[in-house]
Amino acid sequence: MIKVLLADDQSLVRTGFRMLIDSADDMTCVGEVGNGADAVAAVRRGGIDVVLMDIRMPIMDGTRATQEITDLDTDTKVLVLTTFDLDEYVFAALRNGASGFLLKDALPDDLLGAIRAVASGGAIVAPTATRRLLDHVASKLPGSGRDDSRLDALTEREREVLLEVARGANNTEIGQRLYMAEGTVKTHVGRLLAKLQARDRVGLVLVAHECGLLD
Repeated sequence: MIKVLLADDQSLVRTGFRMLIDSADDMTCVGEVGNGADAVAAVRRGGIDVVLMDIRMPIMDGTRATQEITDLDTDTKVLVLTTFDLDEYVFAALRNGASGFLLKDALPDDLLGAIRAVASGGAIVAPTATRRLLDHVASKLPGSGRDDSRLDALTEREREVLLEVARGANNTEIGQRLYMAEGTVKTHVGRLLAKLQARDRVGLVLVAHECGLLD
């Protein structure tokens, strides 16, 4: 059973998410908090697999809370819910260790699927928003300069796989586009994670953008 904590300062939003989560057979909502500080405290107490994290909250926002949860070195994952007017904050949350983000108007099945993916160690980036998000915030954040040196250690094939990951493709889609077996794609992704010192696929997306691969 996937244990989910809701972190959002709007009680009506939390109520809607709780009803959706509790309707699924394989997950349950174990708590609700209205700010990031309480989210961190709840994770410290343990028993939480995924935090569904809003960004703008009082006392401590979702970006700072994500950083502190990541620093706790637990198995708890953070899934950020966002809207386009908060792009720069979401980018910072991803850099701070969030396992992905979805738009708040995501379909119920997509949200439940994202929670399952994140809980199992995967990463989720809203595919329709990836490029727009990264392009919008690239010039606004520190550490987003172009640096191709990190790509020097990659083979041409690994660069191709990295580009597809950055475009939001899953392993099956990458295999189809690059004419390789899905197992081979997984091997390439594993090598990319090691060579680029990225914690997950979200990290690969950020590296690809920072190095100018998407230009």
